[in-house]
Amino acid sequence: MGCASSNKARVKAGPSANLELNPAILAFSVSEVESLYELYKKISSSVVQDGLIHKKELQLALFQNSSKQNLFFDRIFDLFNVNNNGRIEFEEFVHTLSVFHPRTPDEVKITYAFKLYDLRHTGYIEREELKEMVVALLNESDLILADDIVEMIVNKTFMEADGKADGRIDEEEWKEYVAKNPSLLKNMTLPYLMDISLAFPSFVLNTQAEESQL
Repeated sequence: MGCASSNKARVKAGPSANLELNPAILAFSVSEVESLYELYKKISSSVVQDGLIHKKELQLALFQNSSKQNLFFDRIFDLFNVNNNGRIEFEEFVHTLSVFHPRTPDEVKITYAFKLYDLRHTGYIEREELKEMVVALLNESDLILADDIVEMIVNKTFMEADGKADGRIDEEEWKEYVAKNPSLLKNMTLPYLMDISLAFPSFVLNTQAEESQL
């Protein structure tokens, strides 16, 4: 089994018989994508039996809790839900996981990190948006800082990133800032995606058994 062409990977599994994946960000092999489909099926049937991942299901998969409120998770779900229909389809699932793959170039991660912080979808990161995300990320790490400390973090970030001094950070300013502060991309990488056979062994073993029969 392999790629149908040099430009696109086709998967003979999943909700679409010939799912086409854009190789520009696709970090997975065809067999890994098939393994991810097994994970997708498991998540998408955990609450609602419709073959799509709903917000509660992704939250349950990530936090073992379907009611936890967190802005960072909301933004992650929005990143997955490219079609903005409140449900994650398989292709959206694979593409978004590719963004978080360790092999994905930093340039791609920087672009998607900008989208996470651009809460209002204006094409800029406003001061209040940055503050909201800083608080959400701290909460995700179980860190609660005083408001004046959070303000110091936000002020320092804007002082360094807002090169035009117009009170907002555009995508080019963001790219320059993250290039100087690569630790900001820490949350954009999931190390276990490097070896799906270790992260999801039963799924991969099933896929390998099927491939051996081809």
